[in-house]
Amino acid sequence: MDALRSALQPVTHNLPGPIRDIGLSLIGESCYKKLILDIDFENNPECVKLGISKALGIGIVAASSIVKVPQIIKLVNSKSASGVSFLSYLLETSSLLTSLAYNVRNGFPFSTFGETALILGQNVIISVLVLKYSGRAGIAALFVAVLAVGVATLFSEQLLNMQQLSYLQAGAGVLGVASKVPQIVAILQEGGTGQLSAFAVFNYLAGSLSRIFTTLQEVDDKLILYGFIAGFALNLVLALQMVYYWNAPSAKARGKQKVPAGPIPAAASSSATATGASTSSEPRAKSKGPTTRRRG
Repeated sequence: MDALRSALQPVTHNLPGPIRDIGLSLIGESCYKKLILDIDFENNPECVKLGISKALGIGIVAASSIVKVPQIIKLVNSKSASGVSFLSYLLETSSLLTSLAYNVRNGFPFSTFGETALILGQNVIISVLVLKYSGRAGIAALFVAVLAVGVATLFSEQLLNMQQLSYLQAGAGVLGVASKVPQIVAILQEGGTGQLSAFAVFNYLAGSLSRIFTTLQEVDDKLILYGFIAGFALNLVLALQMVYYWNAPSAKARGKQKVPAGPIPAAASSSATATGASTSSEPRAKSKGPTTRRRG
């Protein structure tokens, strides 16, 4: 360790100003000195945990910027909302918006909630696409309008005080958990995952697990912690469904599969042939009748 420290310290002591400032803002002056300048990990476990938490938080925020892009692409390319529950996205979007306002107004570190804003924006796009491809484009405009009103209300201290917002945050935790239930049910009813993105599902699973760790390290708030724990449990169910139905066609796809026609029995075939021949051999009746026109 001493040899590694001797090799790295000339680098860590001469980091560019912007990088040094980022490190100080993330882990603080004390931990920056112990971990970066002194490179002393053995005697500073708390700083090591904080450093890991910050790294995970930044990773989650970075990954969240694209976590639902594959879902958006699948919807646009297929022009189908099969297997994707609008109710699930509606509940999750409401939960994310409330949590974002709660974290911002409490002044929590951005690395502990930054992905909330990015996922919220992607959720709005997905919700609008699901409504459009489900033949409910008119409701999409109403959805966006209600969302705008919610933003104005939740971020306004004049309209909503912190005590009231804390109650809403408790409800947001319940909504966040409940948002997974319609999606789980939709997969069961479809008999497959349809247009649901595996990338989004597995990233959500990893992200919710990481958020449990970062919340324990940096945020002393049980409401947020319990929400992440419950969310991880249901994200695990979705991930297991994704694995189970990986190659299974949806119920609609199975319904479209044509049943191959079997061979026609010989007896029925000969009977039909005979009937056709008999019918064609019968003489046609004359259509003309006797005339009734008067003479003279």
